[in-house]
Amino acid sequence: MKILVIHATAGAGHKKAAEAIFHGLKARGGVDAYLVDALDYTNPFFKASYPWFYSFIVTRLSWAWGFFFALLDIPWMQPAVRTVRRLYNGFNAQALQKFLIEEKFDAVITTQFLSAEVSAYLKRTGRIKSKIICVVTDFDVHHIWVNEGIDIYTGACDHTKNKLIYLGIPAEKIFATGIPTDTKFSRQVDISALKKKLGIKDGLMTILIATGSFGMGPIEELMELLGNYQLLIVCGHNKYLYERLKPLAKKDTHVLGLVDNMDELMSVADVMVTKPGGLSIAEALVKKLPMIFFSAIPGQETNNIRVLSSYEVCHGQSTLPQIAETIHEWNANPKDLVALRLRMNELSKPNAVADIISLI
Repeated sequence: MKILVIHATAGAGHKKAAEAIFHGLKARGGVDAYLVDALDYTNPFFKASYPWFYSFIVTRLSWAWGFFFALLDIPWMQPAVRTVRRLYNGFNAQALQKFLIEEKFDAVITTQFLSAEVSAYLKRTGRIKSKIICVVTDFDVHHIWVNEGIDIYTGACDHTKNKLIYLGIPAEKIFATGIPTDTKFSRQVDISALKKKLGIKDGLMTILIATGSFGMGPIEELMELLGNYQLLIVCGHNKYLYERLKPLAKKDTHVLGLVDNMDELMSVADVMVTKPGGLSIAEALVKKLPMIFFSAIPGQETNNIRVLSSYEVCHGQSTLPQIAETIHEWNANPKDLVALRLRMNELSKPNAVADIISLI
């Protein structure tokens, strides 16, 4: 069986979800699996501008992103939105369409809405016969994920499934598998040995501050407010933030750049203060790591918070004083953290990759 796993690199989450599925397929064996960035099959200007524009608007003009996110989710707008998207993607992704037609994949697993739209169009017009599985990588669903021609949708939780049904997808096409995460997040580890390896002290509450791939948020202020705790600060791709924070680091504060051991950092942390990206949340849920959210991007991230709040596994988006107050309360009442971790069981999906692969 010939299987394509495809994403479009803008935010890191779509790529990480695709990589988790691809590695799951390779580990399983018996299939001919390919991992592709859809942007590699678009014209040079589009390939360069697509991730740049996304990064610019969410970091500099987040209000504009939120406005257009809401505008393009209005039901009566969808015929026009779909027409414009088809023309736009048809022009910019001609090479992707040719690739999908010529390679004749048995299945296409897509973790991003651009590749979902292109493959769904080819399927409904009879130009490909691949089974198309669309993996929604947030906890809520925007209309942009919905395309006629997709055979199966997978979602983070029952809320995601119910939202897809509300948007017109038949229930039998939807599976609440969870968002796929790397298998390393579900491995059992020796916490004491890991703390020793990472230089983490026992007996001091450890706060993981994750700024997202773009390195966003009022991190200096958080460092000051949480200075009595042990801090692990991940700056992502933001080298300027890393260089700015490094001289400010006090005792028991670890300032890190782009890391490849987030699973280890989550294992030794007691709480994560983070931007509410779908993949980061899914990884923390697998680790049963309590979360406090800040600097949410209007749209998909604020919707993620709303969904998780309905399951009572987060406090919603918090101001800096609220973050500090919540952590102080948890430090004084550790039983509250234990109860929160138990509630996270309902949303924790460590077997998401295997469950998605089983749908092929």
